[in-house]
Amino acid sequence: MKSRRAGPPDGGYGWVVVASAFVVMGLTGAVLKNFGHFFLDIQSHFGVMTSTTSWVSSTTIAMFHIGAPAASALTLRFSQRAVIIAGGFLCALGMLLASLDLSLPWLYLTMGVLEGTGISFSWIPAISMVNHYFSRWRPIAYAIASSGECVFAVVFSPLFKWLIEMYSWRGALLIIGGLQFNLCVCGALMRPLEATRSASQTNGKEGAEEDAAALPTKKKAVFQFRLLKKPELLLYILFAIFAAAGFFLPALFLVPFANSLGIDEYWPAFILSAMAVADLAGRLSCGWLANMRFLRNLQLLTAVTTLLGVVLLLLPVSHNYWSVLVFASLYGFLFGCMVAIHVTSIVDIVSLEGFDSGLGLFMVFRSIGGFIGPPAAGWLVDQTHDYSAAFYLSGFCLITSAVFVVLVDRLVQRRKSAEASGRQTIN
Repeated sequence: MKSRRAGPPDGGYGWVVVASAFVVMGLTGAVLKNFGHFFLDIQSHFGVMTSTTSWVSSTTIAMFHIGAPAASALTLRFSQRAVIIAGGFLCALGMLLASLDLSLPWLYLTMGVLEGTGISFSWIPAISMVNHYFSRWRPIAYAIASSGECVFAVVFSPLFKWLIEMYSWRGALLIIGGLQFNLCVCGALMRPLEATRSASQTNGKEGAEEDAAALPTKKKAVFQFRLLKKPELLLYILFAIFAAAGFFLPALFLVPFANSLGIDEYWPAFILSAMAVADLAGRLSCGWLANMRFLRNLQLLTAVTTLLGVVLLLLPVSHNYWSVLVFASLYGFLFGCMVAIHVTSIVDIVSLEGFDSGLGLFMVFRSIGGFIGPPAAGWLVDQTHDYSAAFYLSGFCLITSAVFVVLVDRLVQRRKSAEASGRQTIN
């Protein structure tokens, strides 16, 4: 009996993987998105400036990205299942230790380093599993999995606000840490793809040889640093740096901005919930559109990134609850569109074989933008005494990043044309 399939299953147990990744996205990305609820409490508790407080989330974002190559390498060495379980443990440990409230540097270490590394070790392998389990339906499968971040964010936004009021920000962190232990359960459900392809009933030597040929062993899977020689990936990394400097800022500064307009109580939390609903709609819509192949992924990414930057430049003109809600919803929808395709586009650049390594490199360099963006925006807010400065910086960075996507698309199309010409010549 031969190996059951030589390529991605495109279904079957893959949908269990998608469901598990859905929860992973929720317990990592949605938690990170709602760090803004803790911002003012931590700032007031320690009596520090905005830029100093923003280093907590900045460190988390940076470690999320810096840990990506390690997560990819460990995935290739062991399995996605093992790395996700380890990531869940680190996330829970980081939040539990942060609730001890020893000092602000302690939060940098716990909410920053431990939580960020745990998110990376959970998020990267989950995305890897979805991309390896699907080919034809990859865009929509990834869109569904990543939408877990939006669905959980809708619930987490008012929940975190309520937890902070009932148990203080320290008690809220303790409870969130307990929730993140469920990442270990999600990891246990991530069945390595090789197990679905192996021919356990194969008795003949020929069948065993074919399975060995179809499935590269773990020893052959190594992290490919040579991908940095590809100009397309280098330009895509520049896109990642500028985009990361911009698209993490609204989630961090939207609640303080709304409060500065006199919007208090639960209304800012409902704005974040509406933004999460719009984010969900954007991911599913863009995932479906990408699956239809009406536009190339990189063309679609250029359009939504540019529009996202424009919306963020216009958001500060809001002076009441409803205008903030409209712009925040537009931001959420376009953000979802961008997230739905910016990772799967890596396959177009480095192929599926190099995806794990390409994603790791993409994420680690993206950390530069994620690390610099929040403190830079915090410094601008301190200097101008106006949260609008953070949104102007965010919009500028995103529009700039779209320019690099245009260049990447041109290089990829030129390469494909050259490969097509070469095949014609050989034939």
